[in-house]
Amino acid sequence: MNWIQRKIYLYNVTFGLYMLDWWERCLFNTLVVVLLWFIFYNGSRYVTEFCKRHLW
Repeated sequence: MNWIQRKIYLYNVTFGLYMLDWWERCLFNTLVVVLLWFIFYNGSRYVTEFCKRHLW
């Protein structure tokens, strides 16, 4: 088991995904990706506005 496989296994065990079906795991991972995209997208918009307002 290489490093990436161990990290995937740790992710599955930590969040209890190992007991779900493949489609439930896919749905959960899709929701996680959408949530992270939303956080990073709005975070980057906030940082650019903050920099425009306070640094320039």
